[in-house]
Amino acid sequence: MLLVPLASGHAEGTSTLVLKTDNGDHTYTVEVAKDAGEKARGLMFRRTLPKDRGMIFLYDPPQATSMWMRNTFISLDIVFITEQGTVLRIEANTEPFSTDIINSGGETAAVLELNAGEAGKVGLKPGDRVVFPGIGTEKTIETENFGLW
Repeated sequence: MLLVPLASGHAEGTSTLVLKTDNGDHTYTVEVAKDAGEKARGLMFRRTLPKDRGMIFLYDPPQATSMWMRNTFISLDIVFITEQGTVLRIEANTEPFSTDIINSGGETAAVLELNAGEAGKVGLKPGDRVVFPGIGTEKTIETENFGLW
């Protein structure tokens, strides 16, 4: 079965994500790009991204990842997230339409795209926690509970 992005260009599901920074918790509604089609399209062709919204790309197993801004009209902050649910690296204020490769710099379980400047606005930095189902503590708790009888 071939999975393709929805005609609207939006990923099929949304969920809530929390960034835990030194100056508090910051909540976002994120589209979840799970399949190859959604990951390939990402936020391409969109003219705007509403405030407090983003897109998360999930990788299982964790792996070195890379992104680019091809066909992307809006500048983004790209946040690379480890399997433990911490920020590995942030590429802030990306250049729209650039085909330059943006590397994760290590293995990631997820990549988060937010409006440009958002990471700086909330004080996000490497080592900060990201709370999202399936990564970090959320994944560990789920696995531990599954094995209990």
